[in-house]
Amino acid sequence: MAFFISKSAAQTEEFGAQFANKLNRGAVVVLNGEMGAGKTVFCKGVAKGLGIDDEILSPTYAYMNDYYGKLYHFDCYRLKSGAEAEALGLCDYFYADGVCLIEWAENISDVLPENVITVTIEKTGDKERKISYE
Repeated sequence: MAFFISKSAAQTEEFGAQFANKLNRGAVVVLNGEMGAGKTVFCKGVAKGLGIDDEILSPTYAYMNDYYGKLYHFDCYRLKSGAEAEALGLCDYFYADGVCLIEWAENISDVLPENVITVTIEKTGDKERKISYE
């Protein structure tokens, strides 16, 4: 498992942009971390790395935001099961050409594809974060 130490939100976003360059089309990335750890900031960076200039917001109430079929940003915090994700049609995006970034993926772990990339963001200080990935 590799990791990066970020000293600021700007560094977390920049790391996300660089990380995007390593992702293949159709990659499914699970983002782990407590609320406020920087998952959405990381997503903003990935979007930038994929050439998306839109404002990236957490899709808490929409469950998933689609950015031109290049990026699908999920927030599964309010889902209770993979069956709910399937009923909403969210699982179909796991097999599309865009990159899937999934926050709170543990809530739908039973329907995730086998070969997911895991990114964990841990608060290690007021602004410092340890970003681990495999």
